[in-house]
Amino acid sequence: MKLMNAEIFVDTNILFYAITDHPDPRHALAREKVRWLWEEPGRAAISVQVLQELHVNLVRKAGMSDSESAKRVQQYLAWRVVDNDRTLLSVSFEVQTTWKLSYWDSLIVAAAWRSGASVLWTEDLQDGLQIGSLRIENPLRA
Repeated sequence: MKLMNAEIFVDTNILFYAITDHPDPRHALAREKVRWLWEEPGRAAISVQVLQELHVNLVRKAGMSDSESAKRVQQYLAWRVVDNDRTLLSVSFEVQTTWKLSYWDSLIVAAAWRSGASVLWTEDLQDGLQIGSLRIENPLRA
């Protein structure tokens, strides 16, 4: 069975803001954006890397217990999840070399490409940047 392409690939920071509560307006905006993705199944994609980073950040930065974080992170397994494998690793090296990105950002871009998404939601890359078929958007930018 072939999966439909996702529309939006979501990076860790957007999910972290959506899950955690803080007066910083990015948190409320992220919750609104992520809620919209839940309302239209199949629209969003993430990667194993995003889920791993989310878990670590929820425990270390937000002070959640391992079990509470795992419960929150596992909810996102309902979305399209791109696995890390040797092909993704190779593509990420090509992205890193071609686009001069950090390795971790390159891995995110490679996963977004694999998901078929046309948009990557992140704060970590330049808003409006086009990387091949992928447009970078900061959905929390005012």
